[in-house]
Amino acid sequence: MSDVTTGRHRGDARRRHHVARYFGYFVLTMTIAIGLFGAYTFRHLNENLHTENIEAQLGTDRPEDVEVEGPKEPLNILVMGSDTREGANNIDGLTGGGERSDTTLLLHLSADRKFAYGVSLPRDAMVERPTCYRKDGSEIPGGFDMWNAAFAYGGPACTIRQFEQLSGIRVDHWVKVDFNGFKGMVDAVGGVEICVPEDVDDYVGNIHLKAGTRMVKGQEALDYVRVRHGISANGDIGRMKRQQVFIAAMVDRVMSKGVMARPDRLLKFLDAATKSLTLDHRLGSVTKIASLAGELQDIGLDNIKFITVPWDFYQPDPNRLVWAEDANLLWKKVKFDEPLTRRLSTEVVDAARRPGSTATPDPDAGSTESPSGGPTESESATPDLSNDADRAATAAANGLCA
Repeated sequence: MSDVTTGRHRGDARRRHHVARYFGYFVLTMTIAIGLFGAYTFRHLNENLHTENIEAQLGTDRPEDVEVEGPKEPLNILVMGSDTREGANNIDGLTGGGERSDTTLLLHLSADRKFAYGVSLPRDAMVERPTCYRKDGSEIPGGFDMWNAAFAYGGPACTIRQFEQLSGIRVDHWVKVDFNGFKGMVDAVGGVEICVPEDVDDYVGNIHLKAGTRMVKGQEALDYVRVRHGISANGDIGRMKRQQVFIAAMVDRVMSKGVMARPDRLLKFLDAATKSLTLDHRLGSVTKIASLAGELQDIGLDNIKFITVPWDFYQPDPNRLVWAEDANLLWKKVKFDEPLTRRLSTEVVDAARRPGSTATPDPDAGSTESPSGGPTESESATPDLSNDADRAATAAANGLCA
């Protein structure tokens, strides 16, 4: 790797990019859309859903819930994006290796339903994977590996077990979203706008894209979320960023009058979306998803935040990460159902702030809270969102238009 490439990668990583907030927007938008569309579509959409009971694979040493105040129980929902490397439309552009997951998001709803936050878990964080279990009861040995290796070895059950053992937080529900379903969702809403900064010729994945801003559908939309060569200096990190921007653009499209005011388009979108979902057996119905959507609406978009688990570089390899010490503070907040402190939310994003809009810097973002509640110095890694040069450099490193 050249010094320039390494520098771009390090510089981009130091900015602690907002990871799966856009994926959270997608899940939130889909559940709200189901709630708005009406009960008469439930039967058809229910038939699209896939459910699994993986309780036996989660082991007998799961974390215990703690008692908290509130009219309801807090909810922790683990959302996983799934892309297969089998078939002609796989998102990776490669074949072999089975099913993989590059996106994981924990969605926490408070017991009083007054706040919620989503926590992104980067795929390339190095963690200690615990022993997992297959459906037949046989063991999958643990080891020190990338976060997303758990999904490749043992699917949702191993990913959930890994999260529970590392965080001490019990997962109440889980959702798996098949990213190959994007093609049907994009076509259903009439396309999604993208911007490619320069012509792309990826001969590894056989993907070729022309520079410019335009609406894409079908195979071209799939090509955009698959491409990783010849478009950015940082490989998978840039591709993850572009996928997030693509989801953000799709969410904007779904929430527009061109879809919400068109029952035909909305139904096609929900049909494609529900065909892409696999859920735990206790959440596996459109009625229950719609109920969850109603609770999120009651919380209010301004009170739904999206952040990334605190992380640092993994010193032996600058292309890998590790959870930072502050991750323990975050998991304590989740476990005891407490709002995020300023220390943990210097880069927080409100669900009400539409992706793609110009972010307004938080005037308090220059200070954070120490564990005792007092202010500390701002982290040097925090980006200046109002700096045009900073945004342009980040966009270029990720293969995005400035």
